[in-house]
Amino acid sequence: MVNSRNTYKEKVSQLISWGHWFSFFNIIAAMLIGTRYIMDSEWPQTLLGQLYLVSSWVGHFGFLVFGLYILILFPASFLIPSQRLMRLFSVTVATVGLIVLILDSYAYKTLDLHLSPLVWDLLLSGEKSELNARWQYLFVLVPVIFLAELLIAEYLWRKQRSFSRKKVGGTIAWFFGACFLFSHLIYIWADANVYYPVTMQRSNFPLAYPMTAKTFMEKHGLLDPSTYAKRKAEQGLVDSQHIRYPLQPLIFANEGTKQNILMIMVDSLRSSAVNKETMPYLHTFAQNNLNFTNHYSSSNNNVDSLFGLFYGLPNQYLDSVRAEKLKPVLLSTLAKRHYNLGLFSGDQFHSPLYYQVILGEQPQPSTTKLTEKSAPNDNKAIHDWHQWLNKQTDKTPWFGYIELNGVKDFEEDSDYVPHFTPSLGSSASDNVTTNPTLLLRNSYRNAAYHIDGQLAKIINQLKSKDLLKNTIIIITANHGMELNDNSNNNWGSNSNYSQYQLKVPMIIHWPEHKAQVISQLTSHLDLVPTLMKFVLHSTSPINDYSSGYSLFANNKDRPWVLAGNHHDIVIIQKNRTTVVDKYGNYRVYNQQYQLNQNAKPQLSTLINVMHELKRFYQPNSGY
Repeated sequence: MVNSRNTYKEKVSQLISWGHWFSFFNIIAAMLIGTRYIMDSEWPQTLLGQLYLVSSWVGHFGFLVFGLYILILFPASFLIPSQRLMRLFSVTVATVGLIVLILDSYAYKTLDLHLSPLVWDLLLSGEKSELNARWQYLFVLVPVIFLAELLIAEYLWRKQRSFSRKKVGGTIAWFFGACFLFSHLIYIWADANVYYPVTMQRSNFPLAYPMTAKTFMEKHGLLDPSTYAKRKAEQGLVDSQHIRYPLQPLIFANEGTKQNILMIMVDSLRSSAVNKETMPYLHTFAQNNLNFTNHYSSSNNNVDSLFGLFYGLPNQYLDSVRAEKLKPVLLSTLAKRHYNLGLFSGDQFHSPLYYQVILGEQPQPSTTKLTEKSAPNDNKAIHDWHQWLNKQTDKTPWFGYIELNGVKDFEEDSDYVPHFTPSLGSSASDNVTTNPTLLLRNSYRNAAYHIDGQLAKIINQLKSKDLLKNTIIIITANHGMELNDNSNNNWGSNSNYSQYQLKVPMIIHWPEHKAQVISQLTSHLDLVPTLMKFVLHSTSPINDYSSGYSLFANNKDRPWVLAGNHHDIVIIQKNRTTVVDKYGNYRVYNQQYQLNQNAKPQLSTLINVMHELKRFYQPNSGY
């Protein structure tokens, strides 16, 4: 009995010792595969960023493999005392682990996503595509890796005693542990100080969750929350990547048409509000000019939608642009062409994006900045616009931007007399006092009707000066506003990606173009390339500086447009909307924005989308 116990203890001890060395060699193998993530990610430009990269590469893969050993192989050593069977089991586990790691690195390279339910669904969908065909060839590596693991397992078993005599196991363990701890300490400091060369590496490796300690540091007086918030707001997301914008220096055929450009952005104006009852002037104006009836904003919130409108890029690039303080190519080119810029807003450009990026060093608005207690004042903005316009001459072209906020603040705005009143029926439920939905919808219509009159004032001012023949007028919105349209208690914006929050007007007066209703799918991302090409006469390929298309191109077969923010990728197609979050989880909705539980994203579409979302990032300069 004693001999039996001793034999069991000896076998388990041998298996545990062998398992440690087997894990070590698999850590080396995982690190070698992990170099693929480094090659497909941005190379840090500072010494500290590079130290973090190396330490996290060593520490993270050491932790992953050793964690797998602790969870699976270590307890199995007690349950499977047969050394042959245990080695076979360990080789199988190691082979599966390395194959999954290779698949993850492949998904990261092609889709910019780590393995997730979405990626697995796409790879197993059976859809015929180059990606789906190529990834299956990876399984050719299975027998190769399995055989290599068998050879390593056999070699280590035979050399186990000689390895044990060298007594280097403790040193190796301390080295990997130190790298793991060092990398997390660096990240804690970098996160608190918004140190980009480190924080940009947050999601490089699979199952990577770097430590943060802002709450602890705030509690002990090591971090000032206000300073941190200010620094983060100035720099954008801490894990944003370096961006090339534009991809190549822009080329121009000549000085352009020198036409004036007026862009009027009505905050929260939904597309359906442009009708002859609610906005009669704008409705008539749309009938007499270019009316894009299937136009979508680039987001359902103010900041992201403005970014798409001015930059012509998807919102996933916003924080990279903000971190590097890159100006829109449109405004930069206008400034180089000596356009006079007139910028006016009912809330004095309250969104920080204007001053952080869009306006930057451009001339600031002529009106006085509002205090936090001041109310938006569209009439003041229009008055300042009229005064500014009166100072313009025919010798210098101008670009005017007017932001109107009366629709957004329809519940609080008392600056207009209601034009619409709810139709009251005989039942108490129809009464305005007992039907808040009816009240809010009519308040919104009243606000839109009031804005319609203000639009008439602006355009009539141009008519009175005979400027319509040489002025391009663009009337649009940053995003829409939902008014419980699907009876699901959804109101306002920035809550979902239904057409009520994304579909907005795009009405353009262009002197050279006759009136036309254009029903093809268009996006906010299309405005910049249209103006760059047809007003400023850029001959550079549009995809050098934008993800959009020309509004005048024949894009009837355009498969999708992009929207969303840094949390969600939104793919708008003819019959459905797909939302993919940053973790790879997805939801597919129909035209009425009802969830389709059985639908899945199309692999070919997602590959193209992911390519577009990576195209403007800097290539890895370290390889």
